[in-house]
This record gives sequence, C-alpha cells and structure tokens, in this order.
Amino acid sequence: MRVAVALGSNLGDRLDNLRAARKQIVDLTDVRPPVLSSAIYETDPVDCEPDAQKFFNAVVEFDYEGDPVNLWKQLAAIEVALGRPPDHPRNVSRKIDIDLLYFGDTEIDRKELQLPHPRMHLRKFVLQPLADIRPDLILPTGRKTVRELLAQFDDTCNVVRLTNEWETQ
Repeated sequence: MRVAVALGSNLGDRLDNLRAARKQIVDLTDVRPPVLSSAIYETDPVDCEPDAQKFFNAVVEFDYEGDPVNLWKQLAAIEVALGRPPDHPRNVSRKIDIDLLYFGDTEIDRKELQLPHPRMHLRKFVLQPLADIRPDLILPTGRKTVRELLAQFDDTCNVVRLTNEWETQ
C-alpha cells in the first residue's frame, strides 16, 4: 500500500529533526521501498501562536505492509522519541510533527485518525512537497490532482524550497 506522511518542525535544529524522523520512519519493520522524499521547504507557520518560527516541511512516501492504525501509533511513538510530548497542544510550535496523509485509498473517519488527512488539500506546505513526488496523484475522495490543487493557491502562501539533501554531509 502506498502511504505518505508529512513532516514538520519549527523548534531546535529543524533540518536534523526532519532527517531523524525520516530515518526512523524508513527503519520501521513494515516500511518497504521505494521511498520517495520531497525537497525540504521553509514555510510560514499556519494557525500557530504569535511569533512562532518558520517551519521546515517535507513529505515522504513509501510502501507499507500493515494496517493504518498500527502505522499511526508508530508515527506517534516516533514523535515522542524525538521530543514531542504525547499531550502537546494542537497548532503550537513543535520539534517534530508527523501527519499520516493517506494510506492508499483507505478512508477512516475516527476521532483519533482521519484518512485521507482532512486538511491536506488546504495546506500549501503539504501540497508543495507532495507535488515534488506525486504531482499527478488524485487524493482519495478528491477530483483534482495535487498539481491542480497547488495551482489554486496564490503567492501569499510563503513556501520556499531549501534543499534536497536528506543525508548529513
């Protein structure tokens, strides 16, 4: 099953935080290649506290041989291992944020997990990196490609491409 996760960080060494999250995700037992990774982008914070630092954002897509709830729990455990408390308030600055975007065509609508991610089509900081790896993807429950959704945003959404370098030098 093709699965994508969004990574974000706006505290500490943001690039290192994304790299560490990507490595731990790729190392999960049920993750299989091919692993596609977007470029890393710097983006303005959305719905965060005043004076929040800019985020680094990226998307990683991979094959997964397991169930979506199990993956979601593993991603939450990675967040905790990388310094995000499990009770961290929503939309507040964070060292790492990992969101499960889609799990093939699976649709889930539970309080704790919604698939596909209910707001990803509204977030340029998710769509821009996703367009790097899957521009022609039509999201489950959607009608437009990622590229078409991205084209609907105006230039006031500040998303700046930083690097393709996932490995430390």
